[in-house]
Amino acid sequence: MPPRQTEPERAAWDGLKGIDKLLEHRTRLGACVLLSRSDRISFSRLRSLLEETDGNLGAHLRKLEDAGYLAVRREFLDRKPVTWYALTQTGRRALKRHLGALARVVKGSASAL
Repeated sequence: MPPRQTEPERAAWDGLKGIDKLLEHRTRLGACVLLSRSDRISFSRLRSLLEETDGNLGAHLRKLEDAGYLAVRREFLDRKPVTWYALTQTGRRALKRHLGALARVVKGSASAL
């Protein structure tokens, strides 16, 4: 029979089970956090804020878009192409769940340090 878990251990374990695999990567989590504070952000601004290369950021944003977490709009401004990203309601819910899970992990782990 496994040993009984304390309340902090249970909270940490429940938090770990609630982590969104798609948001485990720093770039994807960072993009969602930044987008949660704004209506939309351009690709170039995200690239600058997240300090990523075009290819790397593009791959991460595509994963979020494929999962329905991001909405994408392409347009021309001053005859230059601009790609805008916005967090969808699905993305907002996923981010909220993920951050809640991380908070439970931190809360459950803090007493052990």
